[in-house]
Amino acid sequence: MKINNVWIIDDDKILTYVLKRMLASINVFENIEIFQNGKEAFNQLTKVLTERELLPDIILLDLNMPVMDGWQFLDEFERLDLDKKITLYIVSSSIDTQDHEKAANYTVVSDFLVKPIGKKQIEQLVADYTA
Repeated sequence: MKINNVWIIDDDKILTYVLKRMLASINVFENIEIFQNGKEAFNQLTKVLTERELLPDIILLDLNMPVMDGWQFLDEFERLDLDKKITLYIVSSSIDTQDHEKAANYTVVSDFLVKPIGKKQIEQLVADYTA
């Protein structure tokens, strides 16, 4: 099964490069888009809101970014009236239990993945998504 769109929202250029290569190597994702901060991604999201096929299927979201961080993105994301289920994962280097607890309060968050994430975690993410 192919997954049409995955969005990586993270300002770490090295991590996004590695993650994009890892996602591409699994050969499941049709389109992988990278956004440097939550604002860029949210702007794109609002542009394609009515075009279901352009909306992401999966979002991998960092928490600590400039302009609009992951928490601000989540607040705005939860307010959207989406007619498509978007699976959202937090991908963060934070091991702070408060961050994990805060993330659990967002109904849109499927899981909290701690960086660095490996191929096995991506494969599990795909298995969960396609189950």
